[in-house]
Amino acid sequence: MSDDEREEKELDLSSHEVVTKYKTAAEIVNKALKLIISECKPKAKVVDICEKGDSYIREQTGNVYKNVKRKIERGVAFPTCLSVNNVICHFSPLASDETVLEEGDILKIDMACHIDGFIAAVAHTHVLQEGPVTGRAADVIAAANTAAEVALRLVRPGKKNKDVTDAIQKVAAAYDCKIVEGVLSHQMKQFVIDGNKVVLNLSNPDTRVDEAEFEENEVYAIDIVTSTGDGKPKLLDEKQTTIYKRAVDKSYHLKMKASRFIFSEISQKFPIMPFSARALEEKRARLGLVECVNHELLQPYPVLHEKPGDYVAHIKFTVLLMPNGSDRITSHPLQDLQPTKTIDDPDIKAWLALGTKTKKKGGGKKKKGGLEEHVATLLFYYSLCCIMLLYYCTELHHMHL
Repeated sequence: MSDDEREEKELDLSSHEVVTKYKTAAEIVNKALKLIISECKPKAKVVDICEKGDSYIREQTGNVYKNVKRKIERGVAFPTCLSVNNVICHFSPLASDETVLEEGDILKIDMACHIDGFIAAVAHTHVLQEGPVTGRAADVIAAANTAAEVALRLVRPGKKNKDVTDAIQKVAAAYDCKIVEGVLSHQMKQFVIDGNKVVLNLSNPDTRVDEAEFEENEVYAIDIVTSTGDGKPKLLDEKQTTIYKRAVDKSYHLKMKASRFIFSEISQKFPIMPFSARALEEKRARLGLVECVNHELLQPYPVLHEKPGDYVAHIKFTVLLMPNGSDRITSHPLQDLQPTKTIDDPDIKAWLALGTKTKKKGGGKKKKGGLEEHVATLLFYYSLCCIMLLYYCTELHHMHL
């Protein structure tokens, strides 16, 4: 095996070290999510909560893999977002923003962490209230969660991405909800948060993806967004966009000094992973980011909206396709849900009844056969020892005579 082949193999889940890094990142992001939920209280500022999430991830990732020979990159893989009510995604405001939470708000929390480029992503929906969640709010969250549970059971080696797309749509319809258009579940690789192998959550003529088959040792971020509205996201204000990712395959000589300064800072601090404009000097960033985006040096993650009054839910988890089955490594328990709809569809029930672990064919019989063979061998040697002992005792008796 060449050095290149050996290095490529080490980046696979067949490497115990890689699995450990994924699970370490997952443990940190799960704890960060728990912290964020505890911080979500009426009148709390959204920007303060988002900053606490990012700070916690930076602090915790800084405490692991410190004493290693090779420097390991680690930290925030996607900035903490807190999208409220009919805001669908990517709301992570600048320091000057005054948005606060209110009792009864439906909150979508989205964040990701990485260790050495191995990413653990998670999104969760929480209603800012005591007691069970009821009515259409419960329906939309149950739809996202049930779709996620079905996807977990269908994203497995041998299955195709289209199988998952069809199932997700069927689950949403069972709760009288819509899958939000344009949301993709991506394969993830080292330092790649949005790989080319994807699952389209909603099939339509305008959006097509290549058919793909899931394979062992792959990693996916399964991303489900449901709505009680029409599921057609709208960009209302480009100025709300604060999350960007450097487009490493693009180049352009920027004209404005502010743009060159900002792009240089981004290239040094955030060469690969998405980042929040909060990390940049706000006034200079506003000027420089526009030119960078206009010439495609940066990929924006826009803040998208449903219609006012519509409910939106978001569930995302990271799954490792291990040899022994699918391992979901990021999640958080939901509140008590009392949806108005129940699942009666036999296909959905059958999908939910599937296990997430792989059973090896004939494994049980082989194990039993191996045990029986082992016992038979022990009995043979025990009998042989008894015969030999009897022989020596007889010889000893004759010698005394």
